[in-house]
Amino acid sequence: MAFKILPLALVLLRMLAFQSSSRILQEASIQERHEQWMIQYGRVYKDPQEGEKRFNIFKQNVEYIESFNTDGNKPYKLGINQFADLTNEEFTTSRNRFKGYMFSSITRTPSFKYENVTDVPSSVDWREQGAVTPIKNQGECGCCWAFSAVAAIEGIIKLSTGELISLSEQELLDCDTDVDHGCEGGSMNDAFKFIIQNNGINSEANYPYKGIDGTCNANEDNHVATINGYEDVPANSEQALQNAVANHPVSVAIETSGSDFQFYQSGIFTGSCGTKLDHGVTVVGYGVSDDTEYWLVKNSWGIEWGEEGYIRIQRNVDAEEGLCGIAMRASYPTA
Repeated sequence: MAFKILPLALVLLRMLAFQSSSRILQEASIQERHEQWMIQYGRVYKDPQEGEKRFNIFKQNVEYIESFNTDGNKPYKLGINQFADLTNEEFTTSRNRFKGYMFSSITRTPSFKYENVTDVPSSVDWREQGAVTPIKNQGECGCCWAFSAVAAIEGIIKLSTGELISLSEQELLDCDTDVDHGCEGGSMNDAFKFIIQNNGINSEANYPYKGIDGTCNANEDNHVATINGYEDVPANSEQALQNAVANHPVSVAIETSGSDFQFYQSGIFTGSCGTKLDHGVTVVGYGVSDDTEYWLVKNSWGIEWGEEGYIRIQRNVDAEEGLCGIAMRASYPTA
């Protein structure tokens, strides 16, 4: 049997045609996935140029997520979520507005009631004690500081009174404006200070969240909870933070820059992050899984992010400030 030998140029042309065909199929697949994603999250783009831009960002993010997940040695996974058509800069700019510099203007409390605690449980989950309200969603308003503070107050009120009440972040946005700046940022300690001076805070039902800065419309007669003070956890001590979390939820600030945080889906987060604190969250527990210690953290990005709105962050790392700076700026209200 005689075999026909194709000229090299023809072979190269056929190879290029095959590669081009593969790319077209891949593009079609990504395009289809993007369209399905748009339907799932109700995303509509104002013009074709914006649509093309968002598609290209989506494609790059999907490629990064899938490449990351092929590494079976990582203890956490990434997923395509509602933020998949945003660059990391767009994502962090619109949501992460913890203002760490504001701590310099706050009189830090000299006391720490759990300083001499020596015996704490090996694991804690305040959700199991009914001290954590369902996951909330701050949307594109940079008021993470309000959600962090409110979650800590909701926990302490439940443990003090036996009643879990969803409290109003919107009241903080609208009324706590002397130092904090609504969607433009703030700090948890200033929120605590405002609530003390304000003689309490409304419920979410009485003063619902709108996700934009508004005019203060609070009525002291409608306040359903109050606190009498707040304390700071000694900085750069995960043990001190554990002592506090063993007793109730605690507000903390962390750095959440980077695509791994944006697309975190499950597992214990051990990714690279620094100490430029930009986001307020609430530690509602801690534990151990597969010999890795972790903090259980309640976020305010909705239930479709992370583990139904939560993230587990590696605990007791070599750096004294903790992973992502979680032990640098921790505080809690007292009731």
